[in-house]
Amino acid sequence: MKYETLFNNEKIQTIGFGTWRIGGASSPNLSMDGASLAALRSALALGYTHFDTAEMYGGGHSEELVGQAARESGMDRSKLFITTKVTPSHLRFHDVVHACESSLRRLKMDYLDMYLIHWPSHSIPLEETFQGLNQLVSQGKVRYLGVSNFELDMLQKAQKLCETPIATNQIPYSLFDRSYAKNGVLHYCQESNILVTAYSPVKEGRIKVTHSLQSIATAHDATPYQIALAWLVNQPKVITIPMSFNPQHQAENLAAGEIVLTDDEMDEMA
Repeated sequence: MKYETLFNNEKIQTIGFGTWRIGGASSPNLSMDGASLAALRSALALGYTHFDTAEMYGGGHSEELVGQAARESGMDRSKLFITTKVTPSHLRFHDVVHACESSLRRLKMDYLDMYLIHWPSHSIPLEETFQGLNQLVSQGKVRYLGVSNFELDMLQKAQKLCETPIATNQIPYSLFDRSYAKNGVLHYCQESNILVTAYSPVKEGRIKVTHSLQSIATAHDATPYQIALAWLVNQPKVITIPMSFNPQHQAENLAAGEIVLTDDEMDEMA
């Protein structure tokens, strides 16, 4: 199992488990509960400990299912790393506090390991949002704070307002989406000891398999999707959160964290 380190040297899995579509898309879909719980149970049994969810996933139902699966697993809560995210419409001071408490109720947990601003708001001052977020940390309801989809100027502003170091910026980043590398966010995070959490790392299984990607996969007795994940986590300060309902794919995703790519292979995919 490969790990990255947070700013205080706490370890976090480089391959976590994303939960978009667990429990529904943007609203609850109870007909998916069987498949969603089966996916979560499989992930836990395989050894995933980092689960990433959000209050908007399944209209909050994703959080309920993550909490249920975690309790059923019998795992010590301290062995799990649970991340969730607050929506842009809940970034007022009192709304942030209420949203976090609601997430904790749905998860049936006493604290969150990581709490992220899902998307920046252009109408609610970041100063007000961080008043609420900092309070949640001081109350012990949140251990780490982070952001998602923040470009460089907003990220730097968040750093100034956060009373603890920003732990991560969760961004779309993959072999085929390098927009946050081009805009300077990736390099800034790596230089500033901020984890980059790459979402949509294999474009929901729709990546273009090039000759080069297939050749490297063959050399490692791996799938092209595993190499796409390995390319991410072979970079400093980068972790990722693929999602699959398929236990075999879940296992392959987790195993991708163990693949060590050569400098030449990394350069070939650069």
